[in-house]
Amino acid sequence: MFNLSNKVAIITGARRGMGRTHALTLAKAGAKVVVADISFSDCEKVVQEIKNFGGEALPLKCDVRNKKEIEELIKIVINQWGKIDILVNNAGICQFKSFLEITEEDWDQTININLKGYFLMAQEVAKEMTKQKRGSIINIASIAMGQVGIGFSNLVHYCASKGGIVAMTEAMALELAPYNIRVNAIAPGAIDTPMVDPLKVDPQILKNTLNRIPLHRLGKPEEVSNLVLFLASDESSYITGSTFVIDGGWLSS
Repeated sequence: MFNLSNKVAIITGARRGMGRTHALTLAKAGAKVVVADISFSDCEKVVQEIKNFGGEALPLKCDVRNKKEIEELIKIVINQWGKIDILVNNAGICQFKSFLEITEEDWDQTININLKGYFLMAQEVAKEMTKQKRGSIINIASIAMGQVGIGFSNLVHYCASKGGIVAMTEAMALELAPYNIRVNAIAPGAIDTPMVDPLKVDPQILKNTLNRIPLHRLGKPEEVSNLVLFLASDESSYITGSTFVIDGGWLSS
């Protein structure tokens, strides 16, 4: 099960945190992995980790806000491996700031990376996937998505971007289903990555957060990556347009 041999996967925001773990996990399952992020040297380090266990990977610098950089990335991948089977839209930022203090620049930066970047990357990848009549696109959202999720203080712009990802995922799934391209989202809770480091600064804030989680701990990046692997594999071939929450029970509490 979960064999990705001969599959080509692109992971954005893959230089650290969950993105790095997604890249390692898919590579261990046999996929040829594109490690994409804004720092080429950091991408190279992840690629070396993959090569150390016999995997195949390619480091590429890409700012997901820049359509030309995305187009160049796609061109390189197609020239290198001839196809794209999997996209993991993972690049993102999380800036804690009160609603009344968020600037227009703060808003634009968050939306452009977390939402527009997902759209631009998915659109260019889907153009290739439609030619081969198959593919899996996985968008990393968050439980901070509103509606069936929850809102968070000091994260208005982040919550807006993550809610947009879920809505976009559902609409994309409808349009791409005729091409046998599946589109799903994953909504993690508090995962132990650099993005949640601000929660650890104050022991009381961390304690309050853990008290809201029935499993009473932060999630591990690998636990999210295992879900990414499932959605990337043929074992999830009848799943599209869905959002999978992985939060230790937070939304159930």
